[in-house]
Amino acid sequence: MNVLEINVLVLAYLGDVVYENYIRHFLVDSGIGNVDSLQTEAVKYVSAKAQARFLQKLLDEEFFIEEELSVIRRARNYRGTRHPKNCDIITYKYATALEAVIGYLDFIDNQERIKCIMKAILGGKIC
Repeated sequence: MNVLEINVLVLAYLGDVVYENYIRHFLVDSGIGNVDSLQTEAVKYVSAKAQARFLQKLLDEEFFIEEELSVIRRARNYRGTRHPKNCDIITYKYATALEAVIGYLDFIDNQERIKCIMKAILGGKIC
């Protein structure tokens, strides 16, 4: 199967799981031992608004290669009309684009690149 032919929402579906797993591991590793506190902190990273902000930051830094930018553009330009009630459609599309590029990288098994993206999001050294 050609990964570039996979629906970007399917890639985002996959990327959402990978992204949230990284965030959860990061928060547990940071020493938070209370589930309610973990959830409160997780929202700072996994909300559509946060994801859109992280994507824009990485775009501004010209972090992505052309192949990844192609996936991001496809996801942002997808003609879906559904979005959560707590954010606007543009924010939702940017969040979806971040999840889609992570899903794409997971599908092609580029775990090192996913780690680089997550380090950049979580404040680590950029690869």
